[in-house]
Amino acid sequence: MNQRPDPLRGAIALALALLVPGCAVGPNYVEPSTVAPAAFKEAPADASEWKVAQPADAFPRGAWWKIFGDADLDALEEQLGTANTTIYQAEARYRAARAILTQTRADITPTVTASAGVTRARTLTTQAGAPGPVPVTATTYSAVGDASWELDVWGRVRRNVESSVAGVAAARDDLESVKLSMQAELAAAWFQLHGFDAQIALLATNVDAQAEALKLTVNRHNQGVVSGVDVAQAETLLETTRAQAIDVAISRAQTEHAIAFLVGKAPADLTIPPAKISVAPPVIPGLLPSELLERRPDVAAAERRAAAASALIGVAIAAYFPTISLDASAGFVSTTLSKLFMAPAFIWSLGPSALGTLFDAGRRRGVTEQRRAEYDAAVGAYRETALTAFQEVEDQLAALRLLTLEEKQQAAAVAAAERAVKLAENRYQGGITTYLEVVTAQTVALSNERTAVDILTRRMVASVNLVRALGGGFDAGKAP
Repeated sequence: MNQRPDPLRGAIALALALLVPGCAVGPNYVEPSTVAPAAFKEAPADASEWKVAQPADAFPRGAWWKIFGDADLDALEEQLGTANTTIYQAEARYRAARAILTQTRADITPTVTASAGVTRARTLTTQAGAPGPVPVTATTYSAVGDASWELDVWGRVRRNVESSVAGVAAARDDLESVKLSMQAELAAAWFQLHGFDAQIALLATNVDAQAEALKLTVNRHNQGVVSGVDVAQAETLLETTRAQAIDVAISRAQTEHAIAFLVGKAPADLTIPPAKISVAPPVIPGLLPSELLERRPDVAAAERRAAAASALIGVAIAAYFPTISLDASAGFVSTTLSKLFMAPAFIWSLGPSALGTLFDAGRRRGVTEQRRAEYDAAVGAYRETALTAFQEVEDQLAALRLLTLEEKQQAAAVAAAERAVKLAENRYQGGITTYLEVVTAQTVALSNERTAVDILTRRMVASVNLVRALGGGFDAGKAP
């Protein structure tokens, strides 16, 4: 005797067959190629000046700013956390990306729902002996659970998860990039601030000297030795120097306010005492250009965005295939509450279902083309970010090399200008020339002295920018 096929067994067999992992449609991601030179063009030829980075304890890693040996800068950098509004926003975006990953991963598992209800209904029924349909009012009680599970035959869910994982990595690298940028911006502002302090101190010294010179000139004028023109020229020089000091003080105040903003404070809550730059530009360890692509968090973020865009192509292609789901339902239905959870009231259903789109007027094709174009744009952005990284390193290497030469030349110019001032003052006191020669010599000397201070400040800032361009901490590892 042939047995009738069991529908439950057939449904389970079909579901198990569909549960076998299918292929994930769409391209498998391959990291895009980019241009990486064998060496930096501007790297110093002297190996003692440019050492390949080694994961050694001689150089700080995360706290890269300690290489400058400034304890006050170290203390400020330690305050640079989520109090910085830019870092706070980047950290929030990272948490949002992780939450999106949690959502997409949830599609891997079944969705289970439960419902309970009481229904009072009046229906018409046919009864024996009755001339026609008889109205019947009855109460139905139910407690049912439902489960639905999309079988990821075409890899739509897996590609979505793949894209979200890459998105989390990109958001994490964005956070690291923002931290590095803010740390470098704070260090650069710190040295700019003390560069202004050095200029203010220099101008104050000149103001004192010029005020004394004005007194001597006035006395000589009262004695009839010099004319009133000399007095006017001395007074003009003094007031001009005072005006320059005020102008530098404005820049100094604004820089201090910028530092307060970076550490998440109101300008009124942060006062930095004046101080000159007391450290020399450090020797910064270098690395090979190929390593730069691994260490720069912005480059890593751009590469991860390309990976996320590649995975979304697979999601778009999966839309061409039917969505296959396994649906199950079980529960109790009874017209009597006391008998609701008894065996006769138990009901169930189980079976797969498929849903496919037969016509969408080219919508899926448009989405697929969009995803491919977005991937191409992400690859272009990755290559652009990599080239920008190389450019920034070369820029700062060139700046440091040329500023070192300029500093030597400027030191010679300052020495010559100071000699010219002494000669002009001696000639003036000997009655050989007018005070205009002294004014001219002092103006040139002050300008050269301020330029020397500015060059030192620019060297410190270029050192900070080089560390930032190299990706932060001094080790040969990848970005955090």
